[in-house]
Amino acid sequence: MSHSTVPRSRAEADEPGKTPVAPGGATGPRRKRSSGKLGLRVRLRRDRVLLLMTLPAIVLILLFNYVPILGNVVAFQDYDPYVSDNGIVAIFHSPWVGVENFQRLFEDSAFWEAVQNTLVLFFLQLVLYFPIPITLALLINSVVRPRIRAVSQAILYLPHFFSWVLVIAVFQQLFGGAGILSQLLRQHGYDGIDIMTDPETFKFLITAQSVWKDAGWGIIVFLAALASVNPDLYEAAAMDGANRWRRMWHVTLPALRPVIALLLVLRVGDALTVGFEQILLQRTAVGPGASEVLDTFVWWNGVRNQDFGYAAAAGLIKGVISLGLVLVANKVAHLMGEQGVYQK
Repeated sequence: MSHSTVPRSRAEADEPGKTPVAPGGATGPRRKRSSGKLGLRVRLRRDRVLLLMTLPAIVLILLFNYVPILGNVVAFQDYDPYVSDNGIVAIFHSPWVGVENFQRLFEDSAFWEAVQNTLVLFFLQLVLYFPIPITLALLINSVVRPRIRAVSQAILYLPHFFSWVLVIAVFQQLFGGAGILSQLLRQHGYDGIDIMTDPETFKFLITAQSVWKDAGWGIIVFLAALASVNPDLYEAAAMDGANRWRRMWHVTLPALRPVIALLLVLRVGDALTVGFEQILLQRTAVGPGASEVLDTFVWWNGVRNQDFGYAAAAGLIKGVISLGLVLVANKVAHLMGEQGVYQK
């Protein structure tokens, strides 16, 4: 054994803050283990089964969400799908018109009326619809008996599985001209009402239908968030003298705040999509002046009038504005200390 190598290595190991040097001066293996980071090749080998499982979903997203984005080029064309047997080939044979379709949009009063109706419906649904699932989730969570809680949750969640045709049929039987409410008023000497064909109350009718159909889904989300709250926090608050309202304000609502922020960001991003099928089914009853929104405007001009370039321009504007709303709302969530849709 050499008497010059062993003492030197021990002395170097005993010195604080000094990393042993491997042969050739490399300290990579020891440093990599200390940092805890793995290389890309190692992570791909480790997660190859999970990546293979997600591959079909990624392919579907690419085919049906990202590849169709390329079709927005028709917003800058006078697109005619009948110039070729293939609609994709027709893109290359349609004349280029530049920003003419966008100029027509900005000069079209029907487009601005659709924008106004869309924003009004969004604010109504944000103010009237968004707090209801939170309130119902708090009420169901406060029920002591598990059986009653499960039955209430199932009843409220059931309309989520109904189609919009069935939802509108139910509301027609309740609030239509020959509905239960109108017949009840006539039996007591009053004039019947027909809320389903009243343009003045149409926006509130749409909001009520959305609440009845989709509030149960929001309840499931908020109840899942409430289930993760530590019961010790409620016991500690009760020992400090907090009543039920204080415990809800200082324990329950802070636990729900991340979920509320996330759903609010998603809701703002979906602001310009206020129910295409729901409104289209009732468009004829109240007229386009009260029911026309951006989605039905795009459908009417693109599918019915076959002005595809004009409709694509309206849809492109809607998509850009929705993206901007998501970015702004997510930035606000970050300023509030929440994660939002994506991290900083």
